[in-house]
Amino acid sequence: MFESGSILSLAVGLVVSGDPELWSIIALSLRVSLTAVALACLIGLPLGAFLAVVKFPGRGGLVALLNAFMGLPPVVVGLFVYLALSRSGPLGVLGLLYTPTAMIIAQTILVTPLIAALARQSMADLHGEYDEFFRSLGLSTRQTIGALIWDGRYSLSTAALAGFGRAIAEVGAVIIVGGNIEHVTRVMTTAIALETSKGDLALAMALGLILIAIALLVNVAVLSLNRTAKRLAYA
Repeated sequence: MFESGSILSLAVGLVVSGDPELWSIIALSLRVSLTAVALACLIGLPLGAFLAVVKFPGRGGLVALLNAFMGLPPVVVGLFVYLALSRSGPLGVLGLLYTPTAMIIAQTILVTPLIAALARQSMADLHGEYDEFFRSLGLSTRQTIGALIWDGRYSLSTAALAGFGRAIAEVGAVIIVGGNIEHVTRVMTTAIALETSKGDLALAMALGLILIAIALLVNVAVLSLNRTAKRLAYA
């Protein structure tokens, strides 16, 4: 029998003492997820703004598809990325399978629809308020999208944070394409699963505490940004 109190104290000790293995896993997790979110923002924010501003045949279907992709099963995404990057796949020559790059690709695919869908909703609301004003200024579609992204930057930041929250907690896709290789592709979620199965509950608990802390920080940041956006809107 494991005593939960002793496991928790050991876990806190690992965090406070700066255990090298623990912090190398955390560092890799942050590098993979932050890179994936940055790429997803580069794709998702302009896409969401474009869908909010430009009217064209089939836009409703594309929006519905984007919303559906918000719930993409991570293991399915991992499977498709694995097939694409495997030796027999179209991108196998790049040798990216079981590398952090493969994990970044998988997380980017997962997070982009979420960020794009949230950005589209925020931009649609703003566009409804400013449409006549932008028309009076004679702004082009590109200028309108740029103005909306700048004016809605706080709301869009919450979309990015939501994407980061999903990316950092993801396990299914990254373990398929990354392989959970020690000191190479082992991130927090895969390490928690492995260490729990091995019985090293202290390390698993320490990583779990860090994940919880990150989740709390993300939620605090989202609330803070939402309040800032509301203050500016009523200013």
